[in-house]
Amino acid sequence: MRLTQGTFSFLPDLTDDQIAAQVRYCIDKGWAINIEFTDDPHPRNTYWEMWGLPMFDLKDAAAVMFELEACRKVHRGRSYIRISAFDSSPGWESLRLSFITDRPEDEPGFRLERAEGEGRKIGYKLHAYATDRPSGERY
Repeated sequence: MRLTQGTFSFLPDLTDDQIAAQVRYCIDKGWAINIEFTDDPHPRNTYWEMWGLPMFDLKDAAAVMFELEACRKVHRGRSYIRISAFDSSPGWESLRLSFITDRPEDEPGFRLERAEGEGRKIGYKLHAYATDRPSGERY
């Protein structure tokens, strides 16, 4: 199962040149860029771990690519890594772009759990197979 979160998630994985082009686009727009990673890819897990500090006022995509490579060295094959771009301009002040750059080699996916309640009430929730193991040992 391939996790589909964020922009470009239905496309094949981006190359480093394509990632750098997206980063240049964000820099040209004046957006702050940060790199995040997680081993719990649940769609409602919006708070991923941040790699370093957000990168403000960048002039070159090379700094982001350097930090991305450093994050990859630590988390390659064990975590999802994404780049996010934040627009701090008045009226927006929110995330404008987010995309996954790296993913584990094996993505175990999710299962749908059904829970029957009072009367005829039936509830459903997603459970990530990755979370069956403790953090740090999931991939």
